[in-house]
Amino acid sequence: MVLSKTASNTDVSIHSTFASRYVCNSLPRFQMPENSIPKEAAYQIINDELMLDGNPRLNLASFVTTWMEPECDKLIMDAINKNYVDMDEYPVTTELQNRCVNMIAHLFNAPLGVGEAAVGVGTVGSSEAIMLAGLAFKRRWQNKMKQLGKPFDKPNIVTGANVQVCWEKFARYFEVELKEVKLRDGYYVMDPEKAAEMVDENTICVAAILGSTLNGEFEDVKRLNDLLVEKNKQTGWDTPIHVDAASGGFIAPFLYPELEWDFRLPLVKSINVSGHKYGLVYAGIGWAIWRSKEDLPEELIFHINYLGADQPTFTLNFSKGSSQVIAQYYQLIRLGNEGYRNIMENCQENAMVLKEGLEKTGRFNIVSKDKGVPLVAFSLKDSSRHTEFEISEMLRRYGWIVPAYTMPADAQHVTVLRVVVREDFSRTLAERLVMDIQKVLHELDTLPARVTAKLTAAVEVEENHYHATTIKKTAIELQREITATWRKFVADKKRTNGVC
Repeated sequence: MVLSKTASNTDVSIHSTFASRYVCNSLPRFQMPENSIPKEAAYQIINDELMLDGNPRLNLASFVTTWMEPECDKLIMDAINKNYVDMDEYPVTTELQNRCVNMIAHLFNAPLGVGEAAVGVGTVGSSEAIMLAGLAFKRRWQNKMKQLGKPFDKPNIVTGANVQVCWEKFARYFEVELKEVKLRDGYYVMDPEKAAEMVDENTICVAAILGSTLNGEFEDVKRLNDLLVEKNKQTGWDTPIHVDAASGGFIAPFLYPELEWDFRLPLVKSINVSGHKYGLVYAGIGWAIWRSKEDLPEELIFHINYLGADQPTFTLNFSKGSSQVIAQYYQLIRLGNEGYRNIMENCQENAMVLKEGLEKTGRFNIVSKDKGVPLVAFSLKDSSRHTEFEISEMLRRYGWIVPAYTMPADAQHVTVLRVVVREDFSRTLAERLVMDIQKVLHELDTLPARVTAKLTAAVEVEENHYHATTIKKTAIELQREITATWRKFVADKKRTNGVC
């Protein structure tokens, strides 16, 4: 959903050199035209504008897949007109979704008996999957509190401050208090000890992240499980765990099979994963998997029959395309364990190439961990003259989209750049990016410091005004002012449409 905010306040018509041979009259920008235009003209007008978008392959901000094999592209286009929800009309598509659910459940070590079907559903992405999992936790908690005769109007969920915004959406939309474990310098994921301390009788679940958006790090789900097992014994509660494996769910089973984070841990009741990230499918597919039927309350499942047969449904939306489900099944059978393992190992190796190249410059601290999502998050060792935001801005000249952002509370004074290494980010591109970053650093070194100069001047004026009574600002205070100023500068400059 794109919030309706226009990029221009004027109704200037759209012009196209190529389309002008077909279109004699100008087209309005924000209203439907009165008359039809030739299909060639419509295509050319739209194609011309889309040329100004960034190159998806060079969008290093995104975890989302930007390349698939031509054979899978063809399957996607062949199924573009199939509605996923019409299960009676498209029974094979429904069967493919069920196969995907079972394959992923086995990948996550769900405790399934021989011939037992897994419990799960395909979603638009991990955001919808998280909403569904959260609703299941909330309803189970409410039912339990009603049976005990206790209040059930103040549920809460414990997460780290590093969670993706969809968790905040869930909390706000479905009236659940979000209790966040704050971060600290050098530790940018949820501390399991602090999370366990924040749990109370009204906690519907603790959400752990397998692959933090900020630095790719895996949270210690095993330690969290052990702490909650002990706390549940002491209190008589049964606080469960949900694992947000949007980024890491298709990485850990292949790179770190010995890591215990999934249904091998008794308190992990549900897991979400993004098929359109390291599941290697284009945007628009996620998966929610439950440990057992008991963990998904039956009253949340709807049954409809007006499409031809009784159809159970547990989704937040209804109609959607079938292409991404088919594409996920293609990847699972095409690649198998061997193919996924090879791709994830290759991504990790290319991330190490990038990390080593950045370290050789001597200008950056590496914030990401070697064990986690294949990405490199890094910050300047010395940001007294120029900032990470300037590097991000200047890299766009070379076509690279590399985000710069500040960490959440209480590490908001730390600013980082992040490069996500996907399947289509080759070693050659990694080496090229390092060279372009070096060029940007050289250019910045030859320029006067912009924001820092203004801040320093302001400090000097203040010191002159108060003479010797003013205490000079520390380096960390100055860095925080620089970060705050740049955040305001970027926000004021971009003012892009909000996207959900």
